Amino acid sequence: MAELHIIGMHCDACVSTIERALYQVEGVSKVVVNLNQNRAVIDGNATPKDLAKAIHDAGYEATLIEGNSENDNDAEKRSEGNSTKLFPLYLIFFYITVSTLLINRSNINLTDVMFDFMGLFYIVFSFFKFLDYRNFPKTFKIYDPIAQIIPVYGWLYPFIESLLGLAFLMRTELYLSLLITLVILGATTFGVVRSLINKKSIQCACLGTALNLPMTTATIVENSIMLLMASWMLITF
Repeated sequence: MAELHIIGMHCDACVSTIERALYQVEGVSKVVVNLNQNRAVIDGNATPKDLAKAIHDAGYEATLIEGNSENDNDAEKRSEGNSTKLFPLYLIFFYITVSTLLINRSNINLTDVMFDFMGLFYIVFSFFKFLDYRNFPKTFKIYDPIAQIIPVYGWLYPFIESLLGLAFLMRTELYLSLLITLVILGATTFGVVRSLINKKSIQCACLGTALNLPMTTATIVENSIMLLMASWMLITF
């Protein structure tokens, strides 16, 4: 049995299209598609790769939802694997933090430190999204609620991050930039939390798709730091 999360399914006609596509895959014995949960449960011996391809060919996207029946050994190995894959994220946060402190070394001011950190955060993270710009929107759309409603948002997101980074570093349009930060990162964080609660095994697009980062609580921590800074600055600035 395989369980897939489906992107782009909006009506009963979509359900029928996906069911027909899946039943054409060799080895499929039963298909149950849930429109409200955007999920498909498939019985049989077809591979997840073949199932995902059939859905893709039908005009939709799908990701495998991992089962919960893993033993302690498997969980430990997956945890170790995630830590290794997340090393680039930790390293980037370290460099952003050190760079922020070096920029403000002559006069440590909390306001300036926060604005510089947020500016560097956006510039660096947008850079990695541009490395594989063509594939970023598809991955981002899997969990970001705004991108799911407005597809073009995924294509615009790296540019939005770049502009926000420049605004914070140049100290221009700060109030508007802080509000936008709350909206876009708030929406992304909601999508990440929802994905983790549903135990979806998907790729995190925070550093684009060039680096294959797993979706973990580290993504929530990363966004929460920015959200807390933006909230604090809106209250005190």
